[in-house]
This record gives sequence, structure tokens and C-alpha cells, in this order.
Amino acid sequence: MQYETRARSIFKALSWRTWATITTAVIVFAFTGRFALALTVGALEVVAKMALYFFHERLWQKIRWGKKEVPAFVLWFTGLPASGKKAVADRVYQLLKDRGLKVERLDSRDVRPLFPETGFSPPEVNRHVKRSGHLCAMLEKNGVSVVASFVSPYRESREFARRMAATFVEVHMRSTPEACMKRDSKGHYARAQRGEFKYFPGVDVAYEQPRQPEIVIDVEQTPAERAAEQVLDYLKKHVLVEGRRLKKSLPAAEVSFDEP
Repeated sequence: MQYETRARSIFKALSWRTWATITTAVIVFAFTGRFALALTVGALEVVAKMALYFFHERLWQKIRWGKKEVPAFVLWFTGLPASGKKAVADRVYQLLKDRGLKVERLDSRDVRPLFPETGFSPPEVNRHVKRSGHLCAMLEKNGVSVVASFVSPYRESREFARRMAATFVEVHMRSTPEACMKRDSKGHYARAQRGEFKYFPGVDVAYEQPRQPEIVIDVEQTPAERAAEQVLDYLKKHVLVEGRRLKKSLPAAEVSFDEP
């Protein structure tokens, strides 16, 4: 998705105003043959239209008719460690910010310091994910959309996060432990296989795949940039709908590199 920078918008506005003023001055000169009058009318037109635009915009800012707010939502990325959740979530977060949405980015590494005593056993991970889901739901309730990325390997806590949110979009970064191990630049899988980490999803505990996620991304077939665009396309079609509050049950989308 492309967006226009502020500098480009300002330059376009100045360019348009300059050409409009020159056109007015040329028309006045063509009809009167008086150069000084043409310049005076052109200058007056600039001042008059700037003032008119200012008051026109201020007036419309006070009129509530036609204003519809895009509802907040929770976008939840889940998948095995090293499945690319953070990379895609970061890109989607930036694309949403560029659209002017109020959005917050939450990653497991950001949230864990809030609960420093939380371990990694299945019950502790479930509690941690439930707390994170509650935090996302509170932000959503206050009009802030959330892009969250958690391994969240257990269905119980993911379903809790879904129930807490008004609009919940689950993105499953589908991959295999073997493929994730190859992408694991930090060596976490190797350390887990040596017994340095306990309860590591994909090694000594199973990752419970989502049953009905809204979006499934085939990690091996889809580059991060492409995946982020596909997620944003889904949001624009099903979630970023002005004046419409969606139900929790959203249509599913399969995402792969071969999609048009």
C-alpha cells in the first residue's frame, strides 16, 4: 500500500494554489490589459480563498453529520517461535499507523516485563496469554486497535482472548518446527533440544494450531511484505468498515504467495 507523505501533500497544495492564482491573473489581464490590476486580483484571490477555506473547514469540523468512526479491533498473530510473527505484525502495524488509525503494538517481549514472575509451563503461559488478551481488550474498548504477536501455543488462552475482544482477527503463521528451526538465528530451538529451555513449543510441548483462524499465512510460501499486504487487504474488506461494528465471527482467508 502506498501513502502520501506530508511534504508531498504540502507541495501539491502550493503547486495547485500557485497555478490557480496565475490562471486568475492571466484571465484578468486578458480582459483588461492592465498588468497591475491582474496582480492585485490574483493576490486578493489568494487571501480571500485561504480565509474562506479556513472558516469552511472549521465549520465542517463542528458538524457531526457524516462522521463515522472505524471500530477498534484486536489483530492477534500466533505461530511457532521463529515463524515470522513479529516481522509481519510490525509491517501491518506501520501500515495501519500510516492510515491514521489509533493503534498499539504488543509483543510478548513487551508484555512479559509487566508480569516478571510468569514462567513458561503450560499453565503459566496460559495465564500470561489471558492477561495479554485482557490488556488488548481494554485497549480496544477505549478505541485503540491492537496488533499483538504471541506464540500463544494453547487454544484455551487464545479462545479466552477472542472472547474478551469485540472484534478479534486471528492470524495463524503456519509453519513446521523444522522450517522454523532453520530460520531461528538466535539458536533457541537448538538450546531447547539440549534441554536448556523447558516447555518450548515445537520441541518438548506441542503447538496447538488454531481451528478457525480468520487468516492463515503459509510462511514458507509468503514473504513478509506480501503477507502484510494480504493482512491489510483482509482488514480493509472485513474490519476497516466505517460505521459498522462486526460480529466476532469473521470470514476466513487463506494467504499464500500465489494469490492474485
